[in-house]
Amino acid sequence: MLFPVAIEPGDDAHAYGVVFPDLPGCFSAGDSLEEALANAQEAASLWLETALDEGRNIPQASGLEKITADPEFAGWVFAVVRVDLSKLSDKVERVNITLPSRALRHLDFLAQKSGETRSGYLTNLIYSA
Repeated sequence: MLFPVAIEPGDDAHAYGVVFPDLPGCFSAGDSLEEALANAQEAASLWLETALDEGRNIPQASGLEKITADPEFAGWVFAVVRVDLSKLSDKVERVNITLPSRALRHLDFLAQKSGETRSGYLTNLIYSA
């Protein structure tokens, strides 16, 4: 799942700050933009894992248009961070489903195109619905 982030630009004296508008209280930072985004991915995973452990629902991700229009983030930089929701659960269940060959090929194409496994792609579809 892709979550939009607002990034407060850093400089020689200040780290880059990253905020997830859709995940209240989830933030991160880094000395470089790359480090800030990597740390943000870890922060989001931990935030989401905690939410799942507490029985809360995963929030729907906003579009970038919504956060770029928010005056609170004027002058900030924007990006999206990918979080693989299928990796957040420690319990895996194997299921057997029947699909037409054409549908399975299309599913595999879409999963590969998004850089995910078949299971990861289906999990992200479920959580984003």
